[in-house]
Amino acid sequence: MPENAFTGAAGGAACGDLIRVSVALDQNSTDGRIVDSGFDASGCGSAVAAGSAVISLIRGTPLLDAARLGPQQIEAELGGLSIAKRHAAELAADALHRALGGAVRGSAALAPAADRTLVAMSGGVDSAVAALLVAREGSEAVGVTLELWSDPENDGEASCCSAQAVRGARELAHGLGMPHLSIDLRAEFRAGVVDPWLAGHSAGETPNPCVRCNGNVRLDAMLELAERLGAQTLATGHYARTEAHEDREPLLRMAVDESKDQSYALAALSPRSLARLRFPLGALTKPEVRRRAQRAGLEVARRPDSQDLCFLAGTRSADFLARHGGLGRRAGAIVDRDGRELGEHGGVHTVTVGQRHGLGIGGGGVDGVGGPLYVISTDARANTVTVGSREQLRTGSVNVRDVTLHRDGGDVDAVKVRYRGRRMPCRVEGSAPPGAHERVEVRMLEQIERTAPGQIACLYAGDVIVGHGTIAVGVDASSGA
Repeated sequence: MPENAFTGAAGGAACGDLIRVSVALDQNSTDGRIVDSGFDASGCGSAVAAGSAVISLIRGTPLLDAARLGPQQIEAELGGLSIAKRHAAELAADALHRALGGAVRGSAALAPAADRTLVAMSGGVDSAVAALLVAREGSEAVGVTLELWSDPENDGEASCCSAQAVRGARELAHGLGMPHLSIDLRAEFRAGVVDPWLAGHSAGETPNPCVRCNGNVRLDAMLELAERLGAQTLATGHYARTEAHEDREPLLRMAVDESKDQSYALAALSPRSLARLRFPLGALTKPEVRRRAQRAGLEVARRPDSQDLCFLAGTRSADFLARHGGLGRRAGAIVDRDGRELGEHGGVHTVTVGQRHGLGIGGGGVDGVGGPLYVISTDARANTVTVGSREQLRTGSVNVRDVTLHRDGGDVDAVKVRYRGRRMPCRVEGSAPPGAHERVEVRMLEQIERTAPGQIACLYAGDVIVGHGTIAVGVDASSGA
């Protein structure tokens, strides 16, 4: 095993085979050439042979050439493997790519290439078509996938950030003739996304982890990787666009297909990051993307979209909160606005503002008025949930904290407070110049149903996002504001 090397491992107790691959890059080369490598393996003879084959294939090769290697090349180097032993080639490929990912983050510094683009790949149809479009325009496309979460309780196939997803994305990239790199970002993801999500629920909020992930963890890590690889830009499969001005930094703009628009989830990206991002799908509709994938013969053309948070991936939210956040059942009172007790909840972290179903109190109404009851507020300290009529759920203002404005608050003409919600006409109260603001009040031009604290408020000028912040506890519902 070479000194000053980066090591990746795959396998273990589940299959009985373990392979570790180590690579050391030539610090004086401009292509990240692998100057030395080594391996060790335990288990069946095929695992040892596959590890040895990897070393034979990568020694002396540029980093991006090594990133094109997969199980097929390893198996071919061995003269073929039986079906029962092919997993050894897959483990060797996994170990290699984890080592390459560590090397890229730790020591790679490839010479800049004007036509090189890093493409974020999740293993789904959107990122695959984005990679296809980048490659077809003549750019040198390099795929990258982040491993963000690993949990034996998850359905790995349903997650866009699991070890299974990394392997699927690698196969897609290699099928398109692209090198592919995978980066282990599990520690950063836990600290920067999952832990704040758990803390938010503990405080009685309903946070949006995707905005934090895209704005502070995932895309920044890939932009840093792009710089190390000499790539000028990072392309993603998001449905979004950018709007650039000669004298201003670029801002996010909604996608042409508003039903698939993902600019809300990207709202926390800085203009500096946006200047290096490309969104090839921004002018396409979802059906067009699937047709392009089908014409290209991509197996993911009909793969359904993921509907869950990536770290949940088939796990019930309540189970996840209990296992990872210690947020088990904590019984408390469900009350109306006058404090009359109507029932019992299992913890403020189990409900969200606007919720109607699953409260276990029926629909008897309050204040002598019949009809369904909705959660209109929660109090984590008192461990109470307040319910009321739909009319009592409505509000004319949104209190937003930790606000970033890229344009003057006077430019804001609409706000979106839910990922799949619509833009609603509004104005920002008072003076709010570009920059950071502790709190901003957004006055609605029409009554809306109040949104759970912790969600993101995206501020728009037309279809351009000019600011964002986190929804805070607002005016008490009894005021009718």
